[in-house]
Amino acid sequence: MELFEQLANQVKNQGKTLVFPEGADKRIQGAAVRLVTDQLVQPILLGDQAEIEAVAQAEQNDLTGVQIIDPKFYPVKEMDTMISALVERRNGKTDASTAAKWLQDVNYFGTMLVYMKKADGMVSGATHPTGDTVRPALQIIKTVPGSKRISGSFVMQRGDERYIFADAAINIDLDAQTMAEVAIQSAKTAKIFGIDPKVAMLSFSTKGSAKAPQVDKVVEATKLAHQMDPKLVLDGELQFDAAFVESVAASKAPDSKVAGHANVFVFPDLQSGNIGYKIAQRLGGFEAIGPILQGLAAPVSDLSRGANEEDVYKTAIITAAQAL
Repeated sequence: MELFEQLANQVKNQGKTLVFPEGADKRIQGAAVRLVTDQLVQPILLGDQAEIEAVAQAEQNDLTGVQIIDPKFYPVKEMDTMISALVERRNGKTDASTAAKWLQDVNYFGTMLVYMKKADGMVSGATHPTGDTVRPALQIIKTVPGSKRISGSFVMQRGDERYIFADAAINIDLDAQTMAEVAIQSAKTAKIFGIDPKVAMLSFSTKGSAKAPQVDKVVEATKLAHQMDPKLVLDGELQFDAAFVESVAASKAPDSKVAGHANVFVFPDLQSGNIGYKIAQRLGGFEAIGPILQGLAAPVSDLSRGANEEDVYKTAIITAAQAL
C-alpha cells in the first residue's frame, strides 16, 4: 500500500483538527476542502474572513465543514483566556500587552489553539518563513519531556524502500546529547510511517576504525541513546556502508544487530545530513518527504513556500498521523 494511503487510513474519521494560519492561500484552501471531503481532518482556517471567502469564491472552493476564525474578531472572553494562558506559559517573560499583540499574528494564534487543545496540530509556512512557524512552537508548545531540542527528518522513499534521515533540517551542529535525542525522535517518526526502526548512528568510523573527537561524539551519543531507550535497536558508530550493506557489515561490524540492516540514519551534523538526503534524492532517485519536525510536545509542520496543494494535503496527513 502506498505510503500516504496507509497514513490516510490511519487518520480517517479520527476527528483530528488541524489549524492552518494561512487561510486565504488558495493552496491551503484546496487542500482543506480535500481533507474534509476525504474525512481525514477537520480544518481551521485563520485570517481575514472576507479575504478567505473571496479567495474561496474565486477558486470555487466549497468551505462547508471548514471552520474559519479571524483573530481580530475572536470573542473577547475567549481571547482574554488565551492571553492569560500565554502569559502563564511564558512564565514571566511576556506580559499581557505583549501577549495580546502576539496573538494578532496568525502563527501565534494558531499555536495557542494547539497548546490549549482546541486543535491537534498546525500546518504553516506556505507564505511564512520557517522561523515564523517554528518560533511560536518552541516558545509555547515546547519540546517533549526528555528533549531539549527539536529536529527535522526526511522520509526517503523509492518503490518499496523507505528510510528516515535525520537531522537534515534544523540543528547545524549536534553535541552527543542532541544526537541521542534525534535518534529517539527519529525512531518514533519511523513507526508513524510503518518502519520498524533499526537506528544507525553515522560516522566516518566504524567501531573504532578511526580516532577523532567527531568519532568520540558519536560513540557517546550511542551510549546516551541506549540509556534513554534501552529497548531501541540502535548501534554506532557506523559508516554508512557498514550500516546499509550486509557484506560490508559482516566485515566491519559482525556483532552488530543494526549493521547491514539499518533503516533510520542519524547524521552527526546538519551539513552531512543535508548533503546525504540530497544525494539520495538527486542521484538515487528517492522521493524526499519532509522536513518533518520532531520533538515538539504537539505536532507542528513547516511547509515550503514553494509548496503546491498536493504538498499541503500530504503534510496535513502526516501532521494528523503525528497527533494520533
